[in-house]
Amino acid sequence: MLAVGLLAGCASKVTAPVRDGSGVVAPAAPVGGVPAQPQGLHTVRQGETLLAIARQYGVTLPELVSWNGITDPNQLRVGQTLLVAPPGTVTAAVTPVPLPATGAIATPVPPSGADAGVVPLKQEPVGGRVTIAEPVVPPPAPTVAPPAGPAVSGQWRWPANGAILAGFNEATNKGVDIAGRVGDPVHAAASGKVVYAGSGLRGYGKLIVIKHNQEYNSVYAHNDKLLVKEDDEVVQGQKIAELGSSEADRPKLHFEIRKQGKAVDPMGYLPAR
Repeated sequence: MLAVGLLAGCASKVTAPVRDGSGVVAPAAPVGGVPAQPQGLHTVRQGETLLAIARQYGVTLPELVSWNGITDPNQLRVGQTLLVAPPGTVTAAVTPVPLPATGAIATPVPPSGADAGVVPLKQEPVGGRVTIAEPVVPPPAPTVAPPAGPAVSGQWRWPANGAILAGFNEATNKGVDIAGRVGDPVHAAASGKVVYAGSGLRGYGKLIVIKHNQEYNSVYAHNDKLLVKEDDEVVQGQKIAELGSSEADRPKLHFEIRKQGKAVDPMGYLPAR
């Protein structure tokens, strides 16, 4: 049984201040919804393993590893929050809460002076229900995009020189299998940082995962000997391992390219040969 927490998370409740036209803070009132566990996140419970969580959500173990940046398979913690869907697809769930039968409708009025950053609310008596105006959130500050990484053919190189034994199949083979002999060199397909080096993922043998940027990772499995360790910076073409047959039926390199945690066909990225 594999007990993992692996290839790397959270919700908070926010209550906006409510002010009436005089600037006085109004008493707290029930809101129209309470944030629930966002879809695409999972909170680890006692006795769970990463493999069991992957099966529960219909994803692969390497996908969980990649989405969560997990490096130690033995450090899955109760209460830990895991991404169980590709980054960027997590959505917050809202549970409706009944509101009082009578009250006031809150209408935004223009802010001024020191309170310009808070939208005050003007109370207008109405009957039947309470409606709370949605707070105005200022647009986020622009962020600097991460450096572009390998994305198209010509920016990657072949990690090994052998013939192709098996091609990509989304259902049965998340990468390509490259033939070789035990001890043949395995090279980094692109520059990046080693985020996993070990044998904690069942079915992958001695494994290396390299993060190239926020979008792309590459995976090198079934090695005989690992020549790099976690947090090492590697350059394209650097020898990172020796080809082997760990957890495989013959000496070979299983190579994957993952885009935002999802396996893609390496043949669409590697140069023709």
